[in-house]
Amino acid sequence: MASIGHYDVVVVGNGVIGSSIAFELSRRGVSVARIGEPNRKYAASMASGAMLGCFGEVTTSLLATDHGRAKLSIDYEARGMWSDWGAALADASGDETGLITSQGTVVLLNSTGSKAIDTGNFQAIESTLKAYDEPYERVDPQTDPWLEPNDLHRSLLGLYIPNEHSVDSSLLMAKLDAALVNRSGTIVDGRARGLVTEGYRTTGVLLEDGSVVGADTVIIAAGSTSNDLLDAFEDIKQRVPFMVNGYGVSALVETGDGRLPESVMRTPNRAFACGLHCVPRSDGTLYLGATNIISREPRQYALLSDFKFLIECAMDQLHTNLDDASLLKVQVGNRPIPVDGFPLFGKVDGVANLWMATGTYRDGLHQSPLLAQQMADMLGGKEAHSSLRDFVPVRPPLSSGTREEIVETTVTHTLGTGWEMKWNVSREWPAILAPNLRDTYRRIVDGLHPTFTPPPELLVELDDVLEEDADPLLATLLAYYKAWS
Repeated sequence: MASIGHYDVVVVGNGVIGSSIAFELSRRGVSVARIGEPNRKYAASMASGAMLGCFGEVTTSLLATDHGRAKLSIDYEARGMWSDWGAALADASGDETGLITSQGTVVLLNSTGSKAIDTGNFQAIESTLKAYDEPYERVDPQTDPWLEPNDLHRSLLGLYIPNEHSVDSSLLMAKLDAALVNRSGTIVDGRARGLVTEGYRTTGVLLEDGSVVGADTVIIAAGSTSNDLLDAFEDIKQRVPFMVNGYGVSALVETGDGRLPESVMRTPNRAFACGLHCVPRSDGTLYLGATNIISREPRQYALLSDFKFLIECAMDQLHTNLDDASLLKVQVGNRPIPVDGFPLFGKVDGVANLWMATGTYRDGLHQSPLLAQQMADMLGGKEAHSSLRDFVPVRPPLSSGTREEIVETTVTHTLGTGWEMKWNVSREWPAILAPNLRDTYRRIVDGLHPTFTPPPELLVELDDVLEEDADPLLATLLAYYKAWS
């Protein structure tokens, strides 16, 4: 096997997490190589709206558990790091172009969603803003100079959060590439096939072309494909939450009249997804996003049905004249979602020099400055951030709530999907459907494990029949549960 160098640290993955960690290590004088395909065809980073949303992402279920509140704490701290991070990237890359593309965020409560989800999450956002003493103001969306929704989908209330901006994700990734090279880091264009090992120690990374990148330490930050690189340690792999993909579709458009909102416009998270949102870009384009569909394998191309749904939501809920907009680009990304819903960050217990930094779902880009600095600190011997310590890769399933809470959330969001898709049912049908859905989801979780319960996004995808041989997702989930039973 041909060797293409040996490094202190090799980072597998060139999404925003892997790229940020590699840059942070390089600027601390560490010899580092970063491995990834140059087109980043599956990365969530390239298709993201890149909202620096901390409070805008708050939900009732996030606040319901210690682990959810820990994620919120990380989000809050990370948001405060972006000014210094942007300055460091400008200095290292030589590109002074500003990353920020919008001024603040407006969270919209509109008539499309359901009381349980939209109103509940809207209230959770406002109560959390108050708890953190965060500046915000209630606004009347009907006075906004850009919003022009269909009257059936009009916004009723709004929260303006002045400190929640967005960044240009394409520019961010370009700066991370340039900054790494300018700080003597190495970019290896290629796809990792597996780890080179000696016992329970990694000595390098094997690429698909057969070459090897040698390493004293390896960090896996390869999104939803990260678990595949643990094949050399099968006994350990079984004890790490495997990941699925939150496949999402977004679009870049040029509005017909050239007008853009000044701020991010978004609804609360709803229907197993991140809410409808639009983000103005500094080049005069408008980002529209984003769907979220669980997929076992990463997707490279959008389904027409998902794209149609996204565009219809944008025209109904944001601006009816978006039908005059020019479509510039359809984007697809794959968010890495661990089967318990929480990130994998830290040393892989049982392997001498292997680390993981992935599974951040919708939070990766926003948290990237903090995660990069934390990983570099931990490799240097420091303790992990208190809010990150429970998210070690080798762990039993963490819980996003009690079994009853998870079942109820799944029922509520399933019905919420119907409202957002504009179903036309008589008033008695939701009350008829809810008990049947509840019984179905209870039967599924009771058949899975006595105590472990997957998060709502995963539960809704499991077949009521629970035929393990016919469902690879179920088979892998049960293997993980068995490893900790």
